[in-house]
Amino acid sequence: MGQRKASRDGDRKVGRRALLIGGTAAAASSALLARDELARLWWRTPGVEKPRKEGEVDYAGARWVAASEANWRRADRPDDYGIDMVVVHVTQGSFDSAVKAFQDPGHRAAAHYIVGQDGHVAQMIRELDVAYHAGNRDYNERSVGIEHEGFVDRPQDFTDEMYEASARLTARICARYDIPVDREHIIGHVEVPGTDHTDPGRHWDWEKYLRLIRRARTAPA
Repeated sequence: MGQRKASRDGDRKVGRRALLIGGTAAAASSALLARDELARLWWRTPGVEKPRKEGEVDYAGARWVAASEANWRRADRPDDYGIDMVVVHVTQGSFDSAVKAFQDPGHRAAAHYIVGQDGHVAQMIRELDVAYHAGNRDYNERSVGIEHEGFVDRPQDFTDEMYEASARLTARICARYDIPVDREHIIGHVEVPGTDHTDPGRHWDWEKYLRLIRRARTAPA
């Protein structure tokens, strides 16, 4: 009986009033989508640019050090691309060497932040812009990239000061964009599809890192 009734309901003719209402709703929905798309793309109009202040940082604990404009793409996130992920990197070198690489236009890659072994943080690209850090366009557009000073095969490079500073930074990013603090949304570079990188490597303590992030999320601002 249930199947027969469902079949009849499926064959039922749609009245003129329903069509008119449905058409109006569809048109309104299309108009909203079009308006939303225009709002997301307004900054691409020639001569129009989102207001910015030179040297402004998104994280109060960071020092501004600009990356080369060749290593990132101007955007208006999260209005044009939603941010739902943090990608953890390791520099495979010193803090200063990473800064130098990200300032080199021929490097063609850079992360938003670098965290040093002593806990100091440099912001090199605004979070609203797309950094070339993940080796995957979709992941670049939807994530914030954080580099950490050191080498993947040297566990001693991952200091308590680094973990704590990075956790505070990531906690603020997660709070700002409502990103869940879990391993689906806070990932290593090695987990990005199509990448040939191995960072942050097997010595990175994910359990400790996530615990510190959660603690920082609940700490007074």
